[in-house]
Amino acid sequence: MSSIEMEVFSNSQLIVLTVLMFIGGEIFTSMVGLHLRRLFKKNLQIPTTLEGFDSLSLIKFLGFVVLGYLLITHIVGIGMIVVYFLFISSFAKEILDEKGINLVTFSFFTCVSTLASCGFVPTNENMIVFHKNSGLLLILIPQILVGNTLYPSCLRFCIWVIGKFSKDHHNDEHRLKVDYLLKTSEEIGYIHLLPSLHSCLLVVTVFGFIFIQFVLICSMEWDSNGFSGLNSYQKVVAILFLSTNSRHAGETIVNISSLSSAILIMFIVMMYLPPYTSFLPLNEKQELEDHFRHLQRRKVRSKKAKAWQNLLFSQLSYLIIFITIICIIERKKMVEDPINFSVLNIVLEVISAYGNVGFSTGYSCKLQIHPPNDCVDKWYGFSAKWSNKAKIVLILVMMFGRLKKFNMDGGKAWKLV
Repeated sequence: MSSIEMEVFSNSQLIVLTVLMFIGGEIFTSMVGLHLRRLFKKNLQIPTTLEGFDSLSLIKFLGFVVLGYLLITHIVGIGMIVVYFLFISSFAKEILDEKGINLVTFSFFTCVSTLASCGFVPTNENMIVFHKNSGLLLILIPQILVGNTLYPSCLRFCIWVIGKFSKDHHNDEHRLKVDYLLKTSEEIGYIHLLPSLHSCLLVVTVFGFIFIQFVLICSMEWDSNGFSGLNSYQKVVAILFLSTNSRHAGETIVNISSLSSAILIMFIVMMYLPPYTSFLPLNEKQELEDHFRHLQRRKVRSKKAKAWQNLLFSQLSYLIIFITIICIIERKKMVEDPINFSVLNIVLEVISAYGNVGFSTGYSCKLQIHPPNDCVDKWYGFSAKWSNKAKIVLILVMMFGRLKKFNMDGGKAWKLV
């Protein structure tokens, strides 16, 4: 969803953007939150079942686990990208050389962007220019998952591995901490550390959504222009990559606007869903409800806070308001340029901003009813053609999307009967 072409940035500017994406990623910010809680000594009410362990030692332990997770995923991801360009695909390396993009900078930038679910790539065309490099796409797919939708499950697995390692090496202190974190994850108050049941069902749900998208895209877009020139294997990998990116990395190997309306609507739904959405059977929901109820009890609500809570709307209500405001602001362009400025394109752009995904239909001069002579197609997002007022509203949507976890209970005062 860039407003300018990415290749206008110099190497040093790309490095600055890489740092900003890294420190703005959900995993990094959550890790900083853990360490800040420890520094400010905000103790939790930990039961006495673990004598000798207080909340601060558990937070410190979990904080270093997250730090290790963050470092390992980035080091492995960057290393695999570098190895691919140097030893596997000389064609991909030639693309970077032609564009004047440094390989190391590209590897760092792409890996950080993928793990932080930013959707930026140093090339103007995003990943379209690498749509035939199936190996590179297969390298990025796991990074998308471990940095976003599967982070809670992977984090819990890492803690379990540490526990097994500590048991084998007779490190009772770490083993006890691991056992406590795994059995009573809600006590620590770290929203990304989910209960065992939710973590397992999250994996099933994530791959279920990917499978649904994969089947639908294969059935509707297999012979479309977006996947022309690819063999069957390359198409399968490309569609799998696209299906994974809709939640919520935002990298793409086709022009989104070339896809059918049904696929775009499916993407809108996927981008709207929170990253940790999971299927929970009715008789198994109690564990998750207890987990989040415990987190809610930790928030001391005053009468003013409760009154304010009654005035809050649901997430969907706010999005409808934002979309309506943007349509009002851009009503003139919607009349003069109805194909580019369609309601579907605007909705997709807003939901993409809300989900911090980055999918965009772009803007095409060919789709204008009366194209001016000076109109030139550019590789940037659809919102780049919006007015400044509409862009400000979209920025607010992005901020609202990043902070949506603080308003997940909004709209409960409204009852639809």
